[in-house]
Amino acid sequence: MNTSKIIACGATLLLSSCGIYTSYEPQTSVPENLYGEEVTVSDTASIGNIHWRDFFTDPYLQDLIEKGLAQNTDVQTASLRVEEAKASLLSAKLAFLPSFALSPQGGINAVEGSKASHTYTLPVTASWELDIFGKLRNAKRQAKAAYLQSEDYKQAVYSSLIANIANTYYTLLMLDEQLEISRQTADTWKETVESTQALMDAGQADEAAVSQMRATYYEVENSVMDLEEQINQVENSLSLLLAETPHKIARGKLSGQEFTSRLSVGVPLQMLSNRPDVRMAERDLEQAFYVTNQANSAFYPSITLSGSAGWTNSVGGLITNPGKFVTSALASLTRPLFNRGTLIARRRIAKAQQEEALLAFEQKLLDAGTEVNEALVSYQISKRKKDNYENQVAALEKAFTSTSLLMQHGNTTYLEVLTARQTLLNAQLSQTANCFKEIQSLINLYQALGGGQHI
Repeated sequence: MNTSKIIACGATLLLSSCGIYTSYEPQTSVPENLYGEEVTVSDTASIGNIHWRDFFTDPYLQDLIEKGLAQNTDVQTASLRVEEAKASLLSAKLAFLPSFALSPQGGINAVEGSKASHTYTLPVTASWELDIFGKLRNAKRQAKAAYLQSEDYKQAVYSSLIANIANTYYTLLMLDEQLEISRQTADTWKETVESTQALMDAGQADEAAVSQMRATYYEVENSVMDLEEQINQVENSLSLLLAETPHKIARGKLSGQEFTSRLSVGVPLQMLSNRPDVRMAERDLEQAFYVTNQANSAFYPSITLSGSAGWTNSVGGLITNPGKFVTSALASLTRPLFNRGTLIARRRIAKAQQEEALLAFEQKLLDAGTEVNEALVSYQISKRKKDNYENQVAALEKAFTSTSLLMQHGNTTYLEVLTARQTLLNAQLSQTANCFKEIQSLINLYQALGGGQHI
């Protein structure tokens, strides 16, 4: 008895060492300074764990995200992929069960001058493959990893969609504010043209000044129309994300938008569980691992039990009535001996693909860390620029007011007024763009840390 146990244990260890029964070990480490040397990690809290409704508090944006999650075609496609993977997993699980088939047969035999005889057979055949060497087990584990990967893909679609809707929405708010600034500038230029015309009529300005002022006014008017066109295009893009036809988008104002003031990125190790695309890359690695196991299993025999049972009225050529119950059983063992190197080639291919999956996973981790670093640095720089833009715009407003007054009293030229007003307009537009960039960096950081994947 003890000898048989030792043999059984030895056989199990031997098969495990051949890569048949081994299970995939999840990755537990990430590169040092994944977020960059300048990023200090203080605790495990991460804004990526905040629910999207708590992160995006604008009610208009919340409604748009709700619509997108319910209607977007990519989300619906991701749900269908989950169902497909679930069906594949069920098929892999049922492969452990025996298969049954019913194949009824019947015939009529007649000899000249005799009565026709009727024969029938109602057999049920069964076949059952014994999974001694782990082929079916590894196939099931691969299917399970594929199913979990489809769930991760669905979460990645959620995260990407929420970030895209938010970025597009705030692009719209930025363009709204830039349009308002440009319209105000156009109105101001119109007044300036009229006042310059009055100065020319009074002999205090020349034709060149009026013409230049009027040309600049038309330039600003064109920029207003360009912004209106851009707004229409962005509204259409947002409608597409919602899987709707083009329409006007209800929205708020760029000023007054509020976000969390505590930016915590968590520890890099959380990237393994928080980022759905990182999880997807590891699922690829897990599937490749079990494909390699299956390639190893192919070198071992396949054992199949089969049998049949059924009713017949023809046994041994004799016609009986009523029919009789007939059974048969068979066990078969198929051991690959020589297959032109196909099995060896498949194993080498599987191992190479497993190495490729590992490299792809490691690269995905590096990409994720880089995205966090870039989003965080972009946010910090945009925030630092904020005060500079406020001071710059305030100074340029004073400069424009002063040069306009000086021109009215003949103490400066129209060129200085043009320069002051154009510089002020550019600064105001840049200030608005920087405000958007600050918000966009927050959105990108939220997505980079895995935010928005749970709805």
